[in-house]
Amino acid sequence: MTRIGQAMMLLHGGDREEARNRFGELWEQIGAEGEPLHRCTLAHYMADTQDDPDDELAWDLRALSAAEGLGEEEPVGHDSAVALRALYPSLHLNLAADYAKLRRPDAARAHLDRARAASRALDDDGYGNGVREAIDRLDRRLRAD
Repeated sequence: MTRIGQAMMLLHGGDREEARNRFGELWEQIGAEGEPLHRCTLAHYMADTQDDPDDELAWDLRALSAAEGLGEEEPVGHDSAVALRALYPSLHLNLAADYAKLRRPDAARAHLDRARAASRALDDDGYGNGVREAIDRLDRRLRAD
């Protein structure tokens, strides 16, 4: 998770290419059988480094798949369960945005509805409020389209 965080810092600092390279190296090391929370987190952020909307969608789908696998492969600990509840709204929001970019409004709306439902589990803090605001912004954009 430390190395994922370091690559995230590069991404948030504007170095998408280097972040993509580091995330790619980590993905190779973690592999498809790695710890689901690590795969979910890594894929979630790898999606943000993609230039092609189809590639972004593929990574976001990997993130959701890993999140759904969390707990199936091994018992979910308290920390993992809390992290997962916090990730689901963002995972579905990203998928909704991906489908909107790809002009697939029905799929976008379905994931936006899932994001809104999952956002009830978020705290009333900066992260939770930011995700809810992003859901509202995308909702307005989809209605306008």
